[in-house]
Amino acid sequence: MRVLSRTATFLVLGIAALAITAPFLWIFRGAFSGSDAELYRLPPTFSVDNLTADNFGKVTDQVPYYRFFLNSIVVSTTITVAQLLTCSTAAYAFARLNFRGKGVLFAVVIGSLMIPIQVTIVPLFLVLSKLGLTNTLWALILPGIFSAFGIFLLRQHFLALPKELEEAARIDGAGHLRTFLRVILPLSGPSLATLGILCFTYWWNDLLLPLVMISDTEKQTLPVGLVLLAGRFSTGSLGTIAAGIAMAIVPVLVVFVAAQRYIVQSIASSGLKL
Repeated sequence: MRVLSRTATFLVLGIAALAITAPFLWIFRGAFSGSDAELYRLPPTFSVDNLTADNFGKVTDQVPYYRFFLNSIVVSTTITVAQLLTCSTAAYAFARLNFRGKGVLFAVVIGSLMIPIQVTIVPLFLVLSKLGLTNTLWALILPGIFSAFGIFLLRQHFLALPKELEEAARIDGAGHLRTFLRVILPLSGPSLATLGILCFTYWWNDLLLPLVMISDTEKQTLPVGLVLLAGRFSTGSLGTIAAGIAMAIVPVLVVFVAAQRYIVQSIASSGLKL
């Protein structure tokens, strides 16, 4: 009975994995396709016939792809580093410090998770416009340097750490800053890596904010570049679009594969339990 149960489990997981990976395989197959007609076939084909790399050259010919790529790297990396700093310090304060209004303030932070960015995009645009930051990369970076989810994730991890470690550091004369830097952060690698991966992936794929805040094509990010590649009426070559998508997927895929074990460690060890 146990063998049958395990076999059924592996079968279900295998089908789920195939369903998840099939679109990626189709994108990469389309990126090397020599004809758009192959991409319209139903059911989709994954044959290795008629492969070519010409579509990748067409991407850079039609749009300033590398400029978009660089802008996305700058925005995503800057926001990720900023969130790791702001979220970790705020989470430590909520987890270990006692101050007036702590519970109410944390409730406000958690409540902000229920407010979608579409609700605040207009006042955000007006504020950044008054500051003269629209049509600059700062208009994309500044709204993302704080994260309520990141604060919540790291706070839960910090609460799970033994208080005895901090008490021992305090006996040795360490203050809150030294305890945070020398004790808490070294023990929080999995949670910090998880937040970094999620943050980088989210802002790498963000489309709404660049569309609203940026009007200069040279300052756009990669998701907007892919929309431009598709054309105003989606009349662009499917092979070229697939090549652009494949090039955009690779960096995030590499980062995720390299650090996926940290996500598992973070969820298993701390992170999302109250």
